[in-house]
Amino acid sequence: MKKRILIVDDEVNIGLLLSKFLIRNGFEVENAISGGGALDEMSKTAFDLVLCDYRLEDTDGKEMLITIKDLYPTTGVIIITGYSDIKLAVELIKLGAYDYITKPLYPDEILNTINKALETQRALNDVKPKKNVTVSIEPEYVDFTEYMVGESELSKTLLKQIKIIAPTTYSIILTGKSGTGKECVAKAIHLNSARKDKPFVAMDCGSLTKELAASEFFGHEKGAFTGAFYTKIGHFEQANGGTLFLDEIGNLSYDIQAILLRTVQERKVKRIGSTKEISLDVRIIVATNESLIENIGKGTFREDLYHRFNEFSIHVPSLKDRGEDILLFAENFLKAANKDLGKRIIGFSGEVKACLLNYSWPGNVRELKNIIRRIALLTDGDTVKVDVLPLELLSYANVFEEEFSNLSIKEQFIDGTKDLKEASNEAEYDIILSVLKEVNYNKTKAAKILNIDRKTLYNKMKSNNAV
Repeated sequence: MKKRILIVDDEVNIGLLLSKFLIRNGFEVENAISGGGALDEMSKTAFDLVLCDYRLEDTDGKEMLITIKDLYPTTGVIIITGYSDIKLAVELIKLGAYDYITKPLYPDEILNTINKALETQRALNDVKPKKNVTVSIEPEYVDFTEYMVGESELSKTLLKQIKIIAPTTYSIILTGKSGTGKECVAKAIHLNSARKDKPFVAMDCGSLTKELAASEFFGHEKGAFTGAFYTKIGHFEQANGGTLFLDEIGNLSYDIQAILLRTVQERKVKRIGSTKEISLDVRIIVATNESLIENIGKGTFREDLYHRFNEFSIHVPSLKDRGEDILLFAENFLKAANKDLGKRIIGFSGEVKACLLNYSWPGNVRELKNIIRRIALLTDGDTVKVDVLPLELLSYANVFEEEFSNLSIKEQFIDGTKDLKEASNEAEYDIILSVLKEVNYNKTKAAKILNIDRKTLYNKMKSNNAV
């Protein structure tokens, strides 16, 4: 059976050319020149894949992606654009796009991408949850538990709390610093609950404006206001029957908190522009890296809303407090990086392990994951060595101290191991590292304290092989 593809592009000629090419390659193709027209087409017939231009007259590719994934989760989406933006590409893929392709389009590239997208989407659609299977938190659930299943007492406590609270319907507040994995804890709770086969919807409240809040929370009907070119399902409705995760809840304005409180109390929503009330069965998990109690005292967070959420609370510990678990998590990330990069790195050298254990990890698990991926990319052999570490970790390697540990300063000059210029450079290097540690490796702040510009700072570190 031929696969059906919808092309959404307001440049008619490009859409027609692409359509003819795909038809010649065995696909059934429909065209639309606007977001609204595309959604009308999708309401009439099912499509396996949507190729959507990012810039449309009535909307953009991001909004189309969100809407399509809301309404037609089994349909794959590829975004096409005339300019390259890595940050946007990452954001779109996180939102569910299969890929992000820049113009001009090359026949072999677009055909290969389409075939891979269809194959991936088919595999996802074929995965059916098994009935009467108890989901347990074990190390093989790497996506959700690679930094929960550890050997430290803090990790064991976290795991115990998840297992206790998951089967209930309690609302939960997750606290902890940024990057500790609060969303992954929320997912683990969801997977271990009776709602595991229902939606898990995550919403970032950090940048939500008052104007967007009602539409994002509750959705809107087509034509409800200027710019409402299509019906949008809100996050509460998307999560109905399942779990809604609200991240950075402390950043919501007081006005938005009032809107949210009514919904949490009544468990009903009404889309903007509709008179129909929709009953909700949603478990709510919220997360914050702030003290909501302090915010209540300051008058920036509603006490009544806090108590609605705080039926149970879990603190997700910082990475630096979890001891030897750091190495366990690093090994899990390394395995994932090996798989992604097609490498066979066995592990870390002893000196690298010491660096990982001694570093303060201000970015927590998120920082660890990013660093392991980076050093795996730079590693050529089967062991990660100190020479591929980034600056913030390299300072814990004690490279100079180890190299000259058996020689006094005087002896190093006499035998030619060191000259005055080198000694001066090393002293400067130690000062720079000391300042960088004080400001958590913020190079802009460090340069200001040292009274040099950022480029000079970078060059000095580079000359010492630190970056």
